[in-house]
Amino acid sequence: MAQQRTIAKVVVPVAGLGTRLLPATKSQPKEMLPVGRRPVVQYVVEELQAAGLTEILFITGRKKSAIEDHFDPDPELVRMLSNGGGYAMLEELSFTETDTAFFYTRQSVPRGLGDAVAHAEQFVGDDSFCVALGDSIIKSPDGSSLLRAVIQDHLASGAACTTVVEEVDLEDTFRYGIVKPVEGADTSVAFDLQDLVEKPRPDAAPSRLAIAARYVFSPAIFEAIRRTAPDRNGELQLTDAIRLLLQLGQKVRAVRLRAGERRYDIGNFESYFKAFIDFALADDKYGYLVRQYLKRKANEF
Repeated sequence: MAQQRTIAKVVVPVAGLGTRLLPATKSQPKEMLPVGRRPVVQYVVEELQAAGLTEILFITGRKKSAIEDHFDPDPELVRMLSNGGGYAMLEELSFTETDTAFFYTRQSVPRGLGDAVAHAEQFVGDDSFCVALGDSIIKSPDGSSLLRAVIQDHLASGAACTTVVEEVDLEDTFRYGIVKPVEGADTSVAFDLQDLVEKPRPDAAPSRLAIAARYVFSPAIFEAIRRTAPDRNGELQLTDAIRLLLQLGQKVRAVRLRAGERRYDIGNFESYFKAFIDFALADDKYGYLVRQYLKRKANEF
């Protein structure tokens, strides 16, 4: 089979219940919570589109139909805004007018991220593909270049998996999948991995480099998921499946977030509030006003 030259397909898991963001997520997906002027998942999709990914499969669950509605064109709304002269607001709907093809399938029982990715096997076929978590925004000064670099590294290296990593504080390693680079690796850009550990204690963490919500896989991941045992909660962890790839002799690589790039994991209210503030302050239309307001509020404390 000829070597794949580019990647067009991406899987976006959005089936999580978002319980740590209740009551805000009782009737809406956490991926639809606004950060600045856009919902979380729109930032993710725009990143994918900018990287040239044109076929997006959402792995959804119950109460996630708002995501499908958000990316559907709305002719009635467009007509109403056009008749009322709301041309500036029409511009805000331009994200629905793309060549991207959206697909949806449901993970009826929440059995972990590995199980969610397994739902994409028919969609993917024999192609390498990306996975982007729908509740994590990666903010980059130059937009799509990080994901493009990860794709290029993956295809050039012949890896079965290439993941993005970020450095975290040692005391926070128990929150993440943590990677172990091969001995002597230069971890400043891209490097091979020797092992991965799901949520290790700080004293057992092999590094401070945490998996950061973006992956590229060959189809070999599906067999690895099938051979992965559920954890004590009955869930299939994607990190465990990637670890199995290593044990089977497959190459697994990591690409590090670069200076100026940051991951926002919208997983709890603290991280959500911080993300909203950062994006509001950086907004090209309202950022100045928000900054002035915060300066006045800071003087009250």
